Amino acid sequence: MTTLLETQRLEEALLQFARERDWEQYHAPRNLLLALVGEVGELAEIFQWMTEAQAAEAMRQPDTARHVREEMADVMMYLVRLASVLGVDLDAAVREKLLLNARKYPPPGQPPQEEHGTP
Repeated sequence: MTTLLETQRLEEALLQFARERDWEQYHAPRNLLLALVGEVGELAEIFQWMTEAQAAEAMRQPDTARHVREEMADVMMYLVRLASVLGVDLDAAVREKLLLNARKYPPPGQPPQEEHGTP
């Protein structure tokens, strides 16, 4: 199997960061999920009142681009930390979901495949 997503070093860095601050006590799945949702909201807020054209050009504006990168990093870090706490292998989950999506949404002209359990 080909690895699509390698998160081990990030997981280790996030765990070290939390331990150094004695934050592990706050990293229950519910808390991490709520923090993740909050960060997704902050990312969405950047684009909330933009037109489609403005959104398409957002990364050409240095301040907006920096803000987008920061919020995307926050989303990624909370997602990876949540997966780590829950024991979810994100690479395996992504590969499995891609297979499910390929079956459910085939290229034009091909019928969807029947779902028979997990891939």
